[in-house]
Amino acid sequence: MSEKIILLRDKAAVRWTALVFLAFAMFCSYIFMDILSPIKDLMQSTRGWDSTAFGTMQGSETFLNVFIFFLIFAGIILDKMGVRFTAILSGAVMLVGAAINWYAVTEMFVGTGLETWFTNNLNYIPGFDELGVSPFYRGMPASAKFASVGFMIFGCGVEMAGITVSRGIVKWFRGREMALAMGSEMALARLGVATCMIFSPVFAKFGGHIDVSRSVAFGVILLMIALIMFIVYFFMDKKLDAQTGETEEKDEPFKIRDIGTILSSSGFWLVALLCVLYYSAIFPFQKYAVNMLQCNLTFTEVPEGTFWASTQVTLIQYGVMLIVAAAAFASNFSKGTKKTALLVIAVVCLIIFCVMGYMRQSAETIFAVFPLLAVGITPILGKYVDTKGKAASMLMIGSILLIACHLTFAFILPMFKGSAISGVIVAYVTILVLGSSFSLVPASLWPSVPKLVSNKVIGSAYALIFWIQNIGLWLFPLLIGKVLDKTNPKVVADLKSGIITAEQAATSYDYTYPLIMLACLGIAALILGFILKGVDKKKGLGLELPNIKENIEAK
Repeated sequence: MSEKIILLRDKAAVRWTALVFLAFAMFCSYIFMDILSPIKDLMQSTRGWDSTAFGTMQGSETFLNVFIFFLIFAGIILDKMGVRFTAILSGAVMLVGAAINWYAVTEMFVGTGLETWFTNNLNYIPGFDELGVSPFYRGMPASAKFASVGFMIFGCGVEMAGITVSRGIVKWFRGREMALAMGSEMALARLGVATCMIFSPVFAKFGGHIDVSRSVAFGVILLMIALIMFIVYFFMDKKLDAQTGETEEKDEPFKIRDIGTILSSSGFWLVALLCVLYYSAIFPFQKYAVNMLQCNLTFTEVPEGTFWASTQVTLIQYGVMLIVAAAAFASNFSKGTKKTALLVIAVVCLIIFCVMGYMRQSAETIFAVFPLLAVGITPILGKYVDTKGKAASMLMIGSILLIACHLTFAFILPMFKGSAISGVIVAYVTILVLGSSFSLVPASLWPSVPKLVSNKVIGSAYALIFWIQNIGLWLFPLLIGKVLDKTNPKVVADLKSGIITAEQAATSYDYTYPLIMLACLGIAALILGFILKGVDKKKGLGLELPNIKENIEAK
């Protein structure tokens, strides 16, 4: 009897190395996704983007995915062409869109014929305007319009990358620690949020001269690195297929009727709707979170020339953040004294990180704590789902935490305005809990998809879920911006009449109503969670069952 061939994915070190390449590429894309979020106030004061313009531009990321159905085509491309081709294509598309976005916010764009064209055009889009879904509007700053075009293209690439990475993880980890892998990938990727929050304002304000394009340029460079990561993964994946004799899903070509098979699954629809509700309450919020803190907390300006206003403190704080993330993540793979020591290091450094954020008197560095607790607990949750199951139950817990956090931001945090230390403590605790809530999704929802559809159409299934999710990611940044302007008429009127400056207006909004709207999404997600658990029990979908099969030993 011939000896069984050990494949690359059978070796733990190799499959986790493949995961690192995929995760680092997503880390870079997450940074660019929110690169303007921590400098919303600067976009208003330097580029004239009010909340409606900012929200419209941020929502444009998913416009082509939703209304031109690009994500559906991306799923077909993934199923037909395979992970390798789609990964490199997504990296290239992200980079092109990001470059356009960068040029739109540079000084070079100001006064050009292109700026004039965007000022005079795209004020009315037949069909889209009648439906109320146009990505532009009359009076929208030309830089915001052109930036929206770039962000649309970037959005096509980043969502294509998302479904590709999910499919790649399934390919390398099926029957093994898949939920742990998906949770770990998202934990690393979400460090991009903290990286963005810490460095974007620093680049924008570097040297005492404000230039928002420097922040975007930082993101563009990182996307170049992301493309390189995908290229390296290309060769690893190709070597795996050479071992297995697989030909990247081409043996069973995609058929349009397969979409009907996916859509006929009630479990699929419940998971997809849970996804859109949950993510719509998180990602759009991230784009406004820093400004929300600026409006609800009292900050004092740190004197120029001091340590807390220096570039050095930024690098030190980022280093502390990496120690927190590395120690918390590594503790999941340790035992005994070593595990305890790593957890102590993570907790102590987390406290130091929070103190530094407070001393810097910066909303951006306070919100940067968002993914840190998630980095530590996501692998735990993923491992639990792999070995014990209970994915549907964990989604319900996440929804409850989500509701509590948004209501805390809406009603409790404003009570501490003027109380510097108390307000910051409330903000830190709520942000950390919200981040931990967010970690429940990749650990429990995404690994459930392979249980609902056949292997041949996993790429299309992820694409359909991402498409449905993108409807929310397009709509809610736009809605938050519009609700902010509508529920703050005095701020809008005073700005127009010159009573307050753009800088003052940017930190004067009342965020109560947008936050209530996001909490309602959490309530709807919780209701769907109960329904999903009932359907799983009735139909035996296996969502509450563990992912690791007893007959497969993960080496």
